[in-house]
Amino acid sequence: MDYFQLIDQRRSIRAFEAKPVEAEVLQRILEAANRAPSAGNLQAYEIYLVTSSALRLELARAALDQQFIAQAPAVMVFCAHPARSQPRYRQRGLRLYCIQDATIACAFAMLAASALGLGSVWVGAFDDDRVRRILGAPPDQIPVAILPIGYPAEQPGPAPRRSLDDLVHHL
Repeated sequence: MDYFQLIDQRRSIRAFEAKPVEAEVLQRILEAANRAPSAGNLQAYEIYLVTSSALRLELARAALDQQFIAQAPAVMVFCAHPARSQPRYRQRGLRLYCIQDATIACAFAMLAASALGLGSVWVGAFDDDRVRRILGAPPDQIPVAILPIGYPAEQPGPAPRRSLDDLVHHL
């Protein structure tokens, strides 16, 4: 599948088959995330790969009880790591670049999962402190996105999008 087909066919999946994702497949997704561009190539983010069913259930509860997170056989949590970008970029690294780094890495992981025949959905609604505690992440890391990953048990249609005329401002 070429890149534009991948973009066109990717969907947010919230139902997963009860089938584990192979370790080598997860490794390929993590490698794709690791190739994401980042400010100054500092990679100011951390990825937590959660396969424990107990921890996935805790993450689901911390994410406004979104149970599909617990249903997914693998969950990646992307946390911004401000201390990696702050020394070089000061306040902008602290407040922005680390967040951008984590989001770009998550987007790369999401697209890699789709390219490998898996489903995922970006989850941004959660209690930061609870997620950090569940992961055992240090207090200076900022949870940015939870990405449940698994074999899709649904095939949703395309979501409506804004028209380019409404979205793009030609100058």
